[in-house]
Order: sequence, then structure tokens, then C-alpha cells
Amino acid sequence: MLRSLCTQAGRRLNATSRSTFAGRRCLHAQASFDWKDPLGSNNFFTEEELAIAETAESYCQERLLPRSSCTEPLFAEAYRKEDFDRKILEEMGELGLLGATIKGYGCAGVSSVASGLITRAVERVDSGYRSGYSVQSALAMGGIEEFGTEELKERLLPQMAKGKLLGCFGLTEPNHGSDPGSMETIAKPHPTKKGYYSLSGAKTWITNSPIAEILVVWAKLESTGKIRGFVVERDQCPPGTLETPAIKNKNGLRASITGMIQLDECPVPEANMFPDVEGLRGPFSCLNSARYGIAWGTMGALEDCLARARTYALERKQFKNNPLAKYQLVQKKLADAATDAAYGIVAATQVGRLKDEGKAAPEMISMIKRQNCDRALANARTLQEIFGGNAVSDEYGIGRHVANLFVTQTYEGQSDIHSLILGRAITGVQAFC
Repeated sequence: MLRSLCTQAGRRLNATSRSTFAGRRCLHAQASFDWKDPLGSNNFFTEEELAIAETAESYCQERLLPRSSCTEPLFAEAYRKEDFDRKILEEMGELGLLGATIKGYGCAGVSSVASGLITRAVERVDSGYRSGYSVQSALAMGGIEEFGTEELKERLLPQMAKGKLLGCFGLTEPNHGSDPGSMETIAKPHPTKKGYYSLSGAKTWITNSPIAEILVVWAKLESTGKIRGFVVERDQCPPGTLETPAIKNKNGLRASITGMIQLDECPVPEANMFPDVEGLRGPFSCLNSARYGIAWGTMGALEDCLARARTYALERKQFKNNPLAKYQLVQKKLADAATDAAYGIVAATQVGRLKDEGKAAPEMISMIKRQNCDRALANARTLQEIFGGNAVSDEYGIGRHVANLFVTQTYEGQSDIHSLILGRAITGVQAFC
């Protein structure tokens, strides 16, 4: 569906692009500033990428937003009640948005920048929805596509691409967040089932786990201490060997579903172990793809905060009936947010191009994940001040973004951890221990 839409849009654009772009070359002196795209980032994107962005934006604004926005009273309960509708991922699957960079297996096979534009559109609505999307696409599907056997890929990825099978990614443990190398989850040969491993341990803060049918779990082999990846299929687990309780009463990402993975001698076929990757290279490779998406997504959230604050500042009248937008401190807040969002999009685009060329070092992704998360959170908090006391009300949406952005700055490598990754690359000195 996504590839078909892109082809059709490309044909329409091609019909007018030559004359339009030729005209633009003659109109440089007449160029005007667009506060929604301050640095003209749309000029960096291909026609296909723009068509994909348009498809994603239309879906997100027309179908996702009513589920999360508290200005729509009929659909205001998703965030308030921590109610994630799994049909969302099926809808995304119908459009070809899931696992979009994967080639084959029913996936669209688009560029990293195109996938970033999808992520940006989803998080413009809510970070929780982007979290569910990213875990399905980058972590679960991406892990299986990169490290799984051909049998696993052919059997699972087409249904995951449609959103018919949901995935999650189990790395973080109750006692080990930023230190996954110390994980306690153990895999050993199953005592009674030949050709099977037995997995025991616990994972926590796992997006999608309570509803996932496919669980990518990382565990240490008891015999060697080496970390290996396993695909756990819920319907193959005997009662009592797999539990995935939800974690409720979160302060952020309330529109996504989060839980634990509890394994008690859970049997997993040896064929479901990733055959050729061991150690942290496997999970970190998956995380790099997800972190790249977060760098895009947080810019979408910041852009929505900016749009909401700008509208409020223009409409709210104070001090002799002047709009708040007239005042210098308000304008500075808007200018700072617009600048950081524009810079973040340019940086994410550059890294995306390098990623597709095989030239993106992991530290580049650490840099944009850290910077974009930090700047999105800092600016969103500052933009809250424009709303005064009204920022407390979920009617205005700004507080929801702030709560969500704190989580994005924390997970998949908290910003301080990415600082140490960059510091090691700059100095050559390890500061983790």
C-alpha cells in the first residue's frame, strides 16, 4: 500500500516538477520564511519521501489524533485511561508503515529518512503511539530481519508487517537498565525437551509486552555466559512459563501499553535462537535503529508543542487586550523551539542518508538521539510557560507531551549514557566503569 501510494504520488509530482522547480530557481529573491519548516528541510527529501510523509501525516492527524487528543471529548480516554488500541498497529500495517525499511516479506523497503518522517508524524500526535510503532518496526521486526533465520523471517515478518502479529523486545531487567551486560536472564538446554532451550528471568519496562505474540528476548547462555537472542512465541509457551503483566499508573507514555516479561523455564526451540550473533552487538544494533527513529519522533512532538504554543499565544489576550505573542519573552521561547526543531530535523536527515550508505557510526545516532531528546524536552517545558496555569489542564496537550518527552530522554539509552558513549569516542577513554 505504501509503495503504491508513493508511486502514484511520484507520477503526479513528476508531471509538474520540472516547470515548478525551474520557476523556483528564478524566485530565490522572493523566498519567504516558513515557521513550520524554518530551514527548508522539505527540499532535502525525495518525491517518494514527501509522499510517504503525506500519507503518514494524513493517517496520524485524521485517525490517531482523535484517540489521544483531550480536545476531542468522544475520544479523550486513550491517554487518561492508559488505553492502547492494538487496532492502531493493524491500521498502520494496512498502510505499509510497519517495518517500512525492510526489503521484502511484505514490507515497503523505503529509505531511513522516509521511516523517520513516519516516526515524526506518529510522535507529533503522541510519543506513546510512536513507542508502540517503533518497538514493532525497529526492535521486533528489525531484530528478526537482521538476525533471524530465513524460516523465522518468512513465517513471522509478513504477519507482523500487517500488524496481525505484535512484537516486543526484552532487554531491560529490573536490576539492569543501562547495564544490560549484567543481565540475569538465563538460557540453558531444556531438561526434558530435546532441541529446546529453557529461559528463566525477568524483563521490565517492555512496550507492547502484555499484548505481544512475538517476544524477542535476550538471555545469557548458562554454559558460556554469552548473550544470545531468542524469539519467544506466546502460543508455544506452556501455562505458567510466560507471564507479561502490565505496568499501570505511568506518568508518561500512557497511550502505549507497557509491561514485564516473566520467564520460568519457558521452552524455546533452538531454531528460534538467532544463529550468528552473540554479545551485546545484537541488541545494540536493534537499539540503534530505534534510537534513530526517536531522534525523528521527538522533533515531531516538539513541532506540535510549538504549534500549540503559537496558537495559544496569538489567541490569548492579556495586558490591555494584547495577544501574548506580542511580548518579547514569549517570542524568544517560540524562536528557540523553532530553531532546535529545525536543526534536529537537518541532523536526523543527514544521519539517515549516511545510514543508508552504510556510513553512519553508532556515535552519530547517540548524538542525535541525545540532542534531539534533550532539546525537545527542554523546549516543551519552556513552551508550557506560555500557557500559564492552563498548562496543567490536559485540554491543551502541552503537559502530555512534556510527560512523554521525559520518558523518551530516559529510555533506549538515557542522555547521560549517550554522553559517555560520545565521550569515549572523543577521548578514547572508557568512563562506564
